[in-house]
Amino acid sequence: MRDNISKACTEIGKVLLGKEHEVKLALACLLAGGHLLIEDLPGMGKTTLAHALAKVLGLDYQRVQFTSDMLPADIIGVSIFDANTSQFSFHSGPVFTQLLLADEINRTTPKTQSALLEAMEEQQVSIDGETRPLPQPFFVIATQNPESQMGTFALPESQLDRFLMRISLGYPSPEAERMIFSGGDPRQYIPTLSRCISAEQLIDLKRQIRTLTASDSLIDYLQRLVYATRFEQDFTHGLSPRGALALLQAAKAWAYVEGRDYVIPEDIQTVAPAVITHRVSGADVTGGSQRLIAELLERVDVVAGGTNS
Repeated sequence: MRDNISKACTEIGKVLLGKEHEVKLALACLLAGGHLLIEDLPGMGKTTLAHALAKVLGLDYQRVQFTSDMLPADIIGVSIFDANTSQFSFHSGPVFTQLLLADEINRTTPKTQSALLEAMEEQQVSIDGETRPLPQPFFVIATQNPESQMGTFALPESQLDRFLMRISLGYPSPEAERMIFSGGDPRQYIPTLSRCISAEQLIDLKRQIRTLTASDSLIDYLQRLVYATRFEQDFTHGLSPRGALALLQAAKAWAYVEGRDYVIPEDIQTVAPAVITHRVSGADVTGGSQRLIAELLERVDVVAGGTNS
């Protein structure tokens, strides 16, 4: 099964050039049972990543372009009265899929953003007093433009916490960009990508990852990191228990993607920037949360009583 994961990364790399680390993070996020937020400028490949993931994993895929006039019913669906039967019939919205791309989620109002909260947390939606389960696996990739751009509504902390990871793709390397110039728009090749993992296999993989071993010493290291975010003066508020569990689950998924059945400190260090930065804030925001987390990883000993170089 790990060979299939490696093949999936290779396939996606054919259309998202030079972003191997980000692709693996996205796949680890899915395997950990979380949702992914991608924050970047338009045109960086966010939609390409989502579409390619759905293709190589054989998942049903829906894309929603969020706008300021969108309503919650546009996401979850609506009940419509049928005069012929004198009954209401439910017309499901795009959230009833396996991989939902919520494109430019911060361009819609908070009321519509919140329509995704129950779906992302409970894997279900409640409409007209009836609870409707979502297809499995269910994975949301939301994209947002930087808040400095016009026409954006910042995601509240409660919704940010629904995302296991927040990543940025960034500009391509000169070599990758030259390949894009030579080969044309990579999105045209998405239909040619091979399916590497089935939905059923994904569900089984998620179960396997939950059983991966985390030693007592690794849990000690995790707790030292978590406590540092809560009690060091650099942070105005720290990582919640749910956030700490998210960090452990993401580390397990990364370990599996890397071919191991156990978690090591480097796994936590690799996923920490993607898992923690949108969950904590610092008293000194110079350099942003990324700098805070980088300094945290440098400062906290991997081994109790040891010294980080």
